[in-house]
Amino acid sequence: MKKIILPLLLILTVGMLAAVESEPSEIVGYVKYDMLVGNNMIAIPMECPWQWASELGNSFSGSVDLISYWNATNQYFVAAINLGDFWDGDFEIHTGDVLILNSSTQNVMYSIGNLPATNANYNIVAGNNTVMIPLNCNSFSWASEVGDNMAVGGVDLVSYWNNINQYFVAAINLGDFWDGDFPVSIAMPLIVNASSAFSWPSAPPAKSHLAPKASK
Repeated sequence: MKKIILPLLLILTVGMLAAVESEPSEIVGYVKYDMLVGNNMIAIPMECPWQWASELGNSFSGSVDLISYWNATNQYFVAAINLGDFWDGDFEIHTGDVLILNSSTQNVMYSIGNLPATNANYNIVAGNNTVMIPLNCNSFSWASEVGDNMAVGGVDLVSYWNNINQYFVAAINLGDFWDGDFPVSIAMPLIVNASSAFSWPSAPPAKSHLAPKASK
């Protein structure tokens, strides 16, 4: 599989992934991610209908030529590349995965299907990790709340990919406040930086702030 290393300094930027919305019914629902030309960070919140990254890529009729995921153990991106007649470095994908898709045109990515029987849960390691805000965590309103909920792991940075400007945007924990705090919602893909390993979420948050903590 191909390795794509992004400088960790880039993970200091994310302006909301274009229009993430969720309208699940009792049985079937969907989450929509609007994709622009270039890299786009998406997640698979509903039951995943694809087994391989290539199957997801082929659903875009040739406009997606690269799909990658963050290998938290080794701290780099790993990619499957569309070479026309096959995808080099193809990998399995699953419900709850966070992926980056490179698109040559504007697209819409839908995660459509049954609500997952088990809500997304992530084994966080020391370093950078990709997560999606689980569908049962709708009380999160701000990145700072996500970071504070992960306090057991010493999370000091929460970031998202700004697909308009093509860089990561981050909220940074400065101790008494989070600099660059930004709004979040369920099914939103994020990168978090932790100082130790832990499982998340251990439990859904009890409440949400109405406004971000004030910057100083």
